[in-house]
Amino acid sequence: MYEIKDSKPFDTDEEDFDTVMASDISFTGNIRFSKPFMIKGKMNGTIEASSDLLIDTNAEVNADISTERVLVRGKVVGNIKGKKLVYVASTGSVIGDISSAQVVLEPGSVFSGKCSMSGM
Repeated sequence: MYEIKDSKPFDTDEEDFDTVMASDISFTGNIRFSKPFMIKGKMNGTIEASSDLLIDTNAEVNADISTERVLVRGKVVGNIKGKKLVYVASTGSVIGDISSAQVVLEPGSVFSGKCSMSGM
């Protein structure tokens, strides 16, 4: 077996996030933010940020995403551009292209698309 270093890419407790989109919310549109944001519900549109984004376990996101760091525990359909990190947990799935300086796909995660890593 092998060990994944830094398997906790950033704080994941709900209280560590300035804004949390609750699980009973369904949103269509564009989201822009500059402080850590957590999605627990459903979202369609685009996401642009200069901070961290966590897509929680039961969240469903159909959007192109551009942010600093992204942790995917739920489902994403769309392209993800993470300036520093895109991390797909074992419960996460991404259908779309990923580009980032660092990409982590945990065993058990689902990914279908192209992946490019660069110093961005």
